[in-house]
Amino acid sequence: ITPADLSQVLQTLSWLFGTAVKNKLSSEEFSTELRKRFAFLPQQSGQVIQQVWKEKRESLVGLEDAKPVAAAGQLIDFQWKLGIAVSADSCKSLKSPYVTVALKVADGLGNVTCKTFEMTIAQFQNFHSQFKEMASVLETF
Repeated sequence: ITPADLSQVLQTLSWLFGTAVKNKLSSEEFSTELRKRFAFLPQQSGQVIQQVWKEKRESLVGLEDAKPVAAAGQLIDFQWKLGIAVSADSCKSLKSPYVTVALKVADGLGNVTCKTFEMTIAQFQNFHSQFKEMASVLETF
């Protein structure tokens, strides 16, 4: 698992538990929502997440007036552009397409960070499908 994948998982879990705290979901309601909205998760992963909620629910809901459980970054801007690698030191004629992605993300304090990275077309298509899947899940809450 890459650091970027881990970051995405942690942000999703923070959002999931934060939303459950905000809505004061019971263990049963949490389990139902988790199965409904994250049906793509392996069964074992879902069970672990449900167990954590059962164990920590009371203490988390009791902290309602405190700051959010974890602040996930807010996406401010997303830009991408297609390019073609023409040559490199070791290869004179690459002609490989790539996508450059530029993200602007604000943290909980409002500090804006810019991140730029390159991906192959296949990686970008996978990134796009994951983004769409997460967006559809977030829209249902």
